[in-house]
Amino acid sequence: MLRFLYRLLRNGFAALGLLVIVVSASPLASWWARWLAGPWNDPSGDLLIVPGADILDDGTIGGSSYWRSLYAARAWREGSFQRIVFLGGKADSTRPVAEAMREFVTGLGVPEQVVTLEIRSRSTRENAVEAARLLAATPGRKVLLTSDYHMFRARRAFEKAGLAVLPRPFPDAIKRATNWQGRWSAFLDLSSETVKILYYRARGWI
Repeated sequence: MLRFLYRLLRNGFAALGLLVIVVSASPLASWWARWLAGPWNDPSGDLLIVPGADILDDGTIGGSSYWRSLYAARAWREGSFQRIVFLGGKADSTRPVAEAMREFVTGLGVPEQVVTLEIRSRSTRENAVEAARLLAATPGRKVLLTSDYHMFRARRAFEKAGLAVLPRPFPDAIKRATNWQGRWSAFLDLSSETVKILYYRARGWI
């Protein structure tokens, strides 16, 4: 019994050490994120659809929502989009994440009147369902902007809900994976996202 426990611990520590080396010193996270992101052609369109992510207890946007909002503002400045649609309601915050994202982009120069909010959804699945309800009859090219590692699941969830979108990922996990300090946070997000993809497949949502 003691020998078995010793071998189990030894193999476990060896596996953990190998994982540390692979994540810290290899391009695994970058490859993984690029695969989940799909094509990188930055399509233009009429409506830019941006799912919300995290929001802090005080009602300000968290890291993922910050980057999605920032890249949405950059896309708006290119001049092709007529409207931006932010998706996301309340979780444990004092206000909907979509509202906080609108506040952020208007501070970057995006006119408030071109921003539409959807504040009922609380997940990627609900983002897709509510966006389809809101925008299915709206003409024009619809572009989905979200984090690289989130695009695989988000795009398929939107299409499953009946809303055709063009993917426009931006470098999130890929950017973090360029240096060893950020590779572990990227790896953890990629691992969590992959579990969610499997769950969504099992539920028939993608």
